[in-house]
Amino acid sequence: MRTYPRNSPEAAARIVALALTADGHVCSSEDRALDRLNVSRELGLAPGEFPGIVQALCEDQLLGPASWAAPAGDLEDDALTTLMAEIDDPALRRKVMRLCLAVAVADDYLADGEIALLAAMLDAWRPHRTTIAI
Repeated sequence: MRTYPRNSPEAAARIVALALTADGHVCSSEDRALDRLNVSRELGLAPGEFPGIVQALCEDQLLGPASWAAPAGDLEDDALTTLMAEIDDPALRRKVMRLCLAVAVADDYLADGEIALLAAMLDAWRPHRTTIAI
């Protein structure tokens, strides 16, 4: 799986691409949601660059180890953790989460893969509580 610079538009777009493909297919309502939200502009991509990120993700999944070839909901925890770690800016995390949620609910159905991806995002990006000794 290719790597992208931390907090880059490409790293963020790949997470959204995972949400787009998490149920095993892309439907027209998901495409319309991304168009309405102008995903390329939102993430700082050049116009028309998002489809290339989706294609690169699919190629990486097909050519990579078996753990990467599974739908997003079936990716091994380590694989998802690696992808989620590329985004550590809180504002960018919120933006990616908002876009992923919009894509996931665009067809009025949450597939298992979409639920698993959203759960992994929440788990990876939740604030870590520290214990304060008094």
